[in-house]
Amino acid sequence: MTDDSQSRWDEIAAFWDDYMGEHSNRFHREIIRPKTEELLEVKEGQMLLDIACGNGNFSRRLADLGAEVVAFDYSPNMIERAKLRSTNYTNRIDYQVVDATNYQSLLTLGTEKYDGAVANMALMDIADITFLTKALSQLLKKSGIFVFSIPHPCFQTPTTRKIHESEDRNGEIVTRNSIQISTYLTPEPSQTIGIKGQPVPHLLFHRPLAYYMNLFFSSGFVLDGLHEPSFEKDDQANNRFDWYDIPPAVIFRFRKM
Repeated sequence: MTDDSQSRWDEIAAFWDDYMGEHSNRFHREIIRPKTEELLEVKEGQMLLDIACGNGNFSRRLADLGAEVVAFDYSPNMIERAKLRSTNYTNRIDYQVVDATNYQSLLTLGTEKYDGAVANMALMDIADITFLTKALSQLLKKSGIFVFSIPHPCFQTPTTRKIHESEDRNGEIVTRNSIQISTYLTPEPSQTIGIKGQPVPHLLFHRPLAYYMNLFFSSGFVLDGLHEPSFEKDDQANNRFDWYDIPPAVIFRFRKM
């Protein structure tokens, strides 16, 4: 399903780039970026790989933190958008069009070259991540780390229903959010709308937590960092469903042994 997935992202690349802009959306700013940076522990002069980089928002952030960055995506349109937004980073970011499901193409990025790699909300968009996992064991230096975030598989499956309830309890309005799911263990693809109004749905590949962990364990990685971030409750939380006290994403750090 890689070709289908890639063509969809090429079609929605301009829409996503325009929506995310220079600073991305609230989800990335408050949920993904802070804990990802905490797990990456970026240091001046490190060589980092940004996998499925999209329009390069996080690639530029890594460069601002002092890293040398190689960033790739399988959507040529996304890479063109990333380059247009990164004219001041030509000496710090090398953008390339690479398919994360193509093992040989991944190895051309350089073996044992990277101190770390990152993939922000991307692995669930990749039809087959086995080749990427295998390649990372070659691309990373000894003790190199891979930090990635995905929608939390326990709470965001293809069958998830988000429920926002309100009741008058003895004169006080009480609200409650909950999640209802009917499947979890079975990996399955689905079509999804990540941003309301995008031209076509893109493909999402649900996998349970054990799938990710066992895949990386079998490739010589250990899990040494994990976060399940959620939004802080705000003044509007009582009027809508929000990911308050239910984590919409999970962020892993695997280390090459």
